[in-house]
Amino acid sequence: MLLGPWLVAAAAAAVAAGAGAGCPVLCTCRGQAVDCSGQRLFSVPPELPLDTGNLSLAHNRIASIPPGYLACYGQLRALDLRNNSLAALPAGLFLGARRLAHLDLSYNNFSLVAADMFLEASGLLRLDLSHNPGLRRVHPQAFRGLAQLRELDLSYGGLSAISLDALEGLPGLVGLRLGGNPWVCGCAMEPFLKWLRGRIQRCASDSQTAECRAPPEVAGAPLLSLTEESFQACHLTLTLDDYLFIAFVGFVVSIASVATNFLLGITANCCHRWSKASEDEDV
Repeated sequence: MLLGPWLVAAAAAAVAAGAGAGCPVLCTCRGQAVDCSGQRLFSVPPELPLDTGNLSLAHNRIASIPPGYLACYGQLRALDLRNNSLAALPAGLFLGARRLAHLDLSYNNFSLVAADMFLEASGLLRLDLSHNPGLRRVHPQAFRGLAQLRELDLSYGGLSAISLDALEGLPGLVGLRLGGNPWVCGCAMEPFLKWLRGRIQRCASDSQTAECRAPPEVAGAPLLSLTEESFQACHLTLTLDDYLFIAFVGFVVSIASVATNFLLGITANCCHRWSKASEDEDV
């Protein structure tokens, strides 16, 4: 009869051990959801319940995250870090967070999406990097390892170009948002636009509203309004005969210029002598 209370106590202790730390100060915990949003936090909570599945740290003032912060939270499936002051993520942040499927990094201070930034988060399905106005570059290997990624939001940043290599490694991508960036639709943009046109039938995208900022002749034009004909000038190549012809024309023009100057000089000299002779006769 005495074993009943002991078994209950042991079970409770096991559950407590599995949950790990209690709910962090200034946060609200319900089930596996930990909500620390809008608390003016300058740093992440030092400890979380080990079974945390949904963590919101949105609308705070967090500027950095310690390396290995998520290593113990293998149940984490959604992480909301929007509207903070993050400019970079530590290497290996997602080690241990293999179940992470949704990551929101919008409204931060990222200027670069670095190589292998999300390599350990191989289970990601949705990644939001929108509204990072200083975001100027996406490394060609930035999204390596994200074969399951289905939705990627790069809208409203400072991107003028993006490497096609960064997107070709995302076979599962079905949603891509690009609007609100200052795209430069020059010759270097052609491979990306060709890829985008090939994916648009099965890729939900805002590329119809994404517009070119430069060069001036296409400023304001939607990305997908540019066709292969728009880039014809990028494929003009000169043969050896063309270069020889240009050189010959340049040589002829130079000779003609010299001859013209010579004739003008002779004419001016003759006019001067004629004018002087006329003055002498008058005297």
